[in-house]
Amino acid sequence: MLILLDIDGVMVPANSWKQPEFLEDGFPMFNSRSVSALQRIISETDASLLLTTSHKSKYNISQWRNIFKSRGITAKHIHRLSSNSLLSSRKEEILNWFTDKRNPSEEFVIIDDDKLLNGLPGNLKNYLVLTSPSVGLTEELAENAIAILKNRTPTYL
Repeated sequence: MLILLDIDGVMVPANSWKQPEFLEDGFPMFNSRSVSALQRIISETDASLLLTTSHKSKYNISQWRNIFKSRGITAKHIHRLSSNSLLSSRKEEILNWFTDKRNPSEEFVIIDDDKLLNGLPGNLKNYLVLTSPSVGLTEELAENAIAILKNRTPTYL
């Protein structure tokens, strides 16, 4: 199982009036509610993380593992989409991943705040959990993500 994870607007609420707090590693602190929700998804599904965030190439996998660990998230495996050298949109990056690299037997969920992902084809949009950028990942959205990963009908459908 795989969680395609954005950071800004998912783990770090994006509030224009409030500067995020940065930790010693130079990366913003995650919202505690979002940490709890993500860790619940990982614990209940044993899912790995595939980082789709615009920050994905700024850190190597070892650094990402430390960033997540220092914020209370334990994931067995952390991967990241390839560097976005063509400056594709997140939607295009996910479409490329789905077409080129996806293991067809692996369950996945996309957790992101990018409303442009509503334009994904229906076969992919069914795997999207869209967060509110100013709130981030919540327990209710975690329920939906778990349902998608376990092939159940999410509560919002």
